[in-house]
Amino acid sequence: MIDTHAYLRRIGVKVEGPPSAESLRLLHRAHLERVPYECLEIWLGRPTTIDPVESAARITRGRGGYCYHLNGAFGLLLETLGYRVTRHAGGAQHTAWSPAGVDHGHLGLMVSGLPGPNNPGGTWLIDQGLGDGFHEPIPLVTGVYRQGPFTYGLRPSMTEPGGWRFDHDPRGSFHGLDIRAVPARMAEFVPMHEFLSTSPESGFTRVATVQRRDAKGVDIVRGLVLTRIGDREHTLVLETERDYFEMLADVFGLSLDDVTPAERAKLWHRLWTAHEAWSGSH
Repeated sequence: MIDTHAYLRRIGVKVEGPPSAESLRLLHRAHLERVPYECLEIWLGRPTTIDPVESAARITRGRGGYCYHLNGAFGLLLETLGYRVTRHAGGAQHTAWSPAGVDHGHLGLMVSGLPGPNNPGGTWLIDQGLGDGFHEPIPLVTGVYRQGPFTYGLRPSMTEPGGWRFDHDPRGSFHGLDIRAVPARMAEFVPMHEFLSTSPESGFTRVATVQRRDAKGVDIVRGLVLTRIGDREHTLVLETERDYFEMLADVFGLSLDDVTPAERAKLWHRLWTAHEAWSGSH
């Protein structure tokens, strides 16, 4: 169903032998570091589906996506490699004051059958679609997990019976994530994908966002503001079209070879217009 060899080349990984927790960690880290979280297709006016095969093909062509695309494709890749994967509905709590719970605004993944010293049950929470989330798989065991400069928590959900709650680092882009225990089908996420990719109320239509996690931190560009959080902290405003597209290539590995010069110019105009409106309101 997917070109596994092309996908593995895209993330720079060679895997040998049967599924293992160590290989899962390798795949998880490599995918996060090389395939960015991004919603630029929305800003380019190019609708997408959440079909994992389509998402995987777009990734092998050098692009990324958001949770439905990234976790959809990554889950399919893992299944092709022999891993036992289940998909789960989730919902992000954006601030401590906003409501928690599952609204299908997030697609999460779990991999089972890989026990280890710190995970005797053998089930792991994995996620490529959080943008600035965890770098390595987290054992599905209540606890506090330190990864690089960030600290996360995992505990039973207070809103989802039998489900789980991921508590983000205080510097994260959201407060926490609730995950439903019962596996979900991809079709369940279609209505929310339509909302996120088309509604004026969606964060994706309001702000063009790209994020990339590595072992030491996360790079984030929102509109024309580039931020580094983690091992070092800095913010930079991108003031020219050339600066913006060179940044996408250098920081996020997005050369946008599939975007025509006319599409680039239109995208830049939309970004600059949005940035001026944002600057005028602050």
